[in-house]
Amino acid sequence: MSIPSVKNEEQYEALRDKGYSKEKSARIANTPKAGEKGGKAKPYDEWTKKELYEQAKNVGIEGRSKMDKEELIKALRNN
Repeated sequence: MSIPSVKNEEQYEALRDKGYSKEKSARIANTPKAGEKGGKAKPYDEWTKKELYEQAKNVGIEGRSKMDKEELIKALRNN
């Protein structure tokens, strides 16, 4: 997997310093609002499959088009 361009370089470097892989650090740093606090998002179990798919797309989960709702939830939680 090639490393995508990083939108939030500061967050990317902080994640790398914590030991995250380049790929995972880039996915997190490229996720809109990933570093914001608030906890207002509903649990993945309450998301629609379309919402889960879009989030999986945002964080770069491969194989998402073949996943059902439960698989998307598991992939997002383990990402």
